[in-house]
Amino acid sequence: MIITDNIERLIAADEIALRVTTLAEEIIQKLPNDLMIVSLLRGSFVFTADLIRALHTAGGGNMRPQVDFMTLASYGSGTTSSGDIQVARDLKDDVEGRDVLIVDDILESGRTLTYAKEIIIARKARSVKIAVLLEKPGKRKVDNISADFVGFVIPDKFVIGYGLDYANYYRELPYIGVITIN
Repeated sequence: MIITDNIERLIAADEIALRVTTLAEEIIQKLPNDLMIVSLLRGSFVFTADLIRALHTAGGGNMRPQVDFMTLASYGSGTTSSGDIQVARDLKDDVEGRDVLIVDDILESGRTLTYAKEIIIARKARSVKIAVLLEKPGKRKVDNISADFVGFVIPDKFVIGYGLDYANYYRELPYIGVITIN
C-alpha cells in the first residue's frame, strides 16, 4: 500500500498525556481499587496501557487493576462503521461480581460499547463504567449509551493515531490526527 494521505494534528501528544493523567485521577475518585479493566481492542491498546500506568501513579500504588481484552470490530478497512459487530476475541477472565471499567478508544455510534456493556452486564458484573479517549456526540446511533469518563470531545472527522487506525495503519502516531484519504 502506498501511503499518500494527508494528516492534520488534532490533539498533541502532550495534551493526551496530561488528559490521561487527569482521567486516572477522576477514576480513582469514583471507582474501587480492585477494578477489572476490559480493554476493547485494537484501537484502545495504547490508551489502556497509558491509563493503567496513570492509575497506578495517581493511586499511589494502591490501584492494581486486573486487565482483560475483548476484540469487537465494525469497521473493516473503511472509514465508517458497518453497524455489524463481530466478536473476534472474548474475555478470558470472569467478571461476575466485579466492578468493571470498559476502556475504548472512541465513542461514536455507540453500537460497540453498547454491545460490550450488555455482554458484561449479562455476565453479572457488580457495576460497569465506561472510559473513552474520544467522543463524537454527533455520530451517536444508540441513545442509551454514554461514557462515564471522556478524554476529549472531537468533531465528526475520521481520526487516527495513538492506537486508532485507518486500514491498520497509523496506530503508532503519538498524537491524534485527522486524515484525508487521497
